[in-house]
Amino acid sequence: MSHQVHNLELFRGLIKFKNITQKIWGVLILLSIVTLVEVALGIFKPKILLLYFLNMKILNWIFISLTIVKAYYITWDFMHMRDETKTLRRVVVWTFVFLVLYLIFILIQEAGDIFDQGSNDYIKRDF
Repeated sequence: MSHQVHNLELFRGLIKFKNITQKIWGVLILLSIVTLVEVALGIFKPKILLLYFLNMKILNWIFISLTIVKAYYITWDFMHMRDETKTLRRVVVWTFVFLVLYLIFILIQEAGDIFDQGSNDYIKRDF
């Protein structure tokens, strides 16, 4: 039977745990807090966060950021990415970054085509 050594810290060592069970509970509590913040913001929608920044509401930017934080901690701790080799971690991260950039490119291209069709005097097709 092999004994695996787990990294028992969060936030690059700011919070340290005694064993893996405490670490799992700590990550679960962190993810729950982030989810509660998202739900509270979704329910109350503070007016200051409904202002626009880079053509999108600040509230939407916060939701995107918190979702990325949750995805990071789920992948890093529950899927044990922190225990993998540096090369595998980079392959996973860079693949994700490439696919997100490709998705953004596709969405911008399609949005431009739909805008061009809508600005014409005639309708090619109904959406």
